[in-house]
Amino acid sequence: MRAIAKGNEPACLTEHRANVPSDYGNYQGKPALRAALVAEQRGLCCYCTCRIYADGQKMKIEHWRGQTNYPDLQLSYDNLLGACRGGEGEPLVNQHCDTRKGSRDLMVNPSSLAPEIVNGIRYQANGEIRSSDPQLDDELDDILGLNVAVLRNSRKGVLDVVLEWWQNKTPNHVQVQARIDRFDNGIGELEPFTPVAVWFLKRKLAA
Repeated sequence: MRAIAKGNEPACLTEHRANVPSDYGNYQGKPALRAALVAEQRGLCCYCTCRIYADGQKMKIEHWRGQTNYPDLQLSYDNLLGACRGGEGEPLVNQHCDTRKGSRDLMVNPSSLAPEIVNGIRYQANGEIRSSDPQLDDELDDILGLNVAVLRNSRKGVLDVVLEWWQNKTPNHVQVQARIDRFDNGIGELEPFTPVAVWFLKRKLAA
């Protein structure tokens, strides 16, 4: 999970809310909404941080607070995120992100992650994501399914690569910070699962 800086909502969403009646179901600007969400999330799923594309067949528009229980938030841009398909159509054991979450509530929104929450997230050598907060740890595992095999293995792959770089290059502080900047700053798309590499490198800097 990576903190998301929300940008300006698409003009068509603002205009749609001014119409009566207006709801998510009759909103025709979803292509523009997908493009805005993917751009501000730098091409990464709001939960697992795999690659997403601004295509209705390749991503989902996620309502952080579900439409069923929070109909008043269905057109609130702060409540909208871009998510991957999350093993849609597969058994529950393989599902993750919005597909697994459904209408259940989460304690934190990726677009308002506090630094202490980000700092409490850690990754294990086998690729598991964990949190020092028991409730969030349970939500990452059970509600979002972020430790299903495909995600765990992808994160382990990123950890293995950055660990090999660290061991082979024995980088200094400046080189490590440059690597972090490459993975986390700037503009444009990020590589999938970059929060894993950033977490590893920041730990090395703090050691």
